Formats: sequence, structure tokens, C-alpha cells
Amino acid sequence: MTSHGTRPPTAVDKAMAKVCENCPVCRHARHHQQGMAFNFVKNIEQEICPFCKAYERVHGKKAHEK
Repeated sequence: MTSHGTRPPTAVDKAMAKVCENCPVCRHARHHQQGMAFNFVKNIEQEICPFCKAYERVHGKKAHEK
């Protein structure tokens, strides 16, 4: 466990986060910070997508954040 109460990212988390890093929708949302893709990732996909959740565990920020 890390100091903020979550476990450190595993190899599976890192592999799943790579999918999010290469996802065209998430990449667009991170780069542009507005528009339909940004709203989709921020409001919908974040709660559903296991790759976005893994991205957050590995990078310490939401999939739509720069």
C-alpha cells in the first residue's frame, strides 16, 4: 500500500494503462481538453472502462487529464 491508501500498480495495471495511452479517444481528450471526446472520457468512460481506471492507478491522474 502507498501512503494514500492504494496499492502500487501491478504489471497488469501498466499493460492496461498502455491501452488507454494509445486509445485515440483518450489521447484526443488529453490533448484537446474540450469537445465530445473529452466529455465522453470525463463523464462516461471513466466509470466503465477498465483501461481508463488502470491509467489512473499507474499515472495518478484521470484518463482525460493532461
